[in-house]
Amino acid sequence: QVQLVESGGGLVQTGGSLRLSCAASGRTFSTLAMGWFRQAPGKEWEFVATITWSGGSTYYADSVKGRFTISRDNAKNTVYLQINSLKPEDTAVYYCAAKNTYYSGSYYRESYEYDYWGQGTQVTVSS
Repeated sequence: QVQLVESGGGLVQTGGSLRLSCAASGRTFSTLAMGWFRQAPGKEWEFVATITWSGGSTYYADSVKGRFTISRDNAKNTVYLQINSLKPEDTAVYYCAAKNTYYSGSYYRESYEYDYWGQGTQVTVSS
């Protein structure tokens, strides 16, 4: 089993930045592909970003590309989401997810592909 704990959310003004963290425990972090998803009030789940367990490849939703950066530190068993130039439409609960995979170069963009989820952290962007 894998446990994921997100942190770093908060209330930020438009244009501000946040750094979300997701700490993983329970198995070898380096064999997990990691992703971030979000859900705004009344909205559907939305893919945000993903990173392969090798750390060599990343993929972003068009809505966040150029503003968000996903990274991982396998030594710390932690994945990060650096969020810059925040917009009100970024307001959502952000969830960290992990996927068991044998493929070091694989990444996943659909929520149903993931095996483990964190509890979520709230990001609120004021106008």
